[in-house]
Amino acid sequence: MTFEELQERVRDEVGVRLFTVLAWIPERRALRRVHTSHPEQYPVGGEKSVEIAQGWLATCIEGRTPYLGPDRAAVRGIFADHALIESLGCGAVINVPVVEDGEVVGVLNLLDAEGAYDDASVAAAEKLAPLAVPALRDAVR
Repeated sequence: MTFEELQERVRDEVGVRLFTVLAWIPERRALRRVHTSHPEQYPVGGEKSVEIAQGWLATCIEGRTPYLGPDRAAVRGIFADHALIESLGCGAVINVPVVEDGEVVGVLNLLDAEGAYDDASVAAAEKLAPLAVPALRDAVR
């Protein structure tokens, strides 16, 4: 499945305004954007490292657990670029680790309007995460 196909599944099954896929680069403790629904604001190839909140890393990467930020306050708490996120009409986030053979290989980032996501949304996104493994592996080769 391509990232574009996955994006459509996410849109249909969970709902999303801004969708990005990040590859986890463990040796640098960095995330590299390999897919985006908004290339002008969030170009492919962009990396996040120092601005990643340590609590988020512990949850998503080390703990392999999804993160739900249901409102603007939660988004502001973990994203340095929250003003840009809000300008796109987004005020809620789901981050889902993509795991292969027990290791995190990337993260799906779903953003939508404040209040758009709940625990059921997280569960739906988690079911889609494994579909990203082949495309993520191709993207980091």
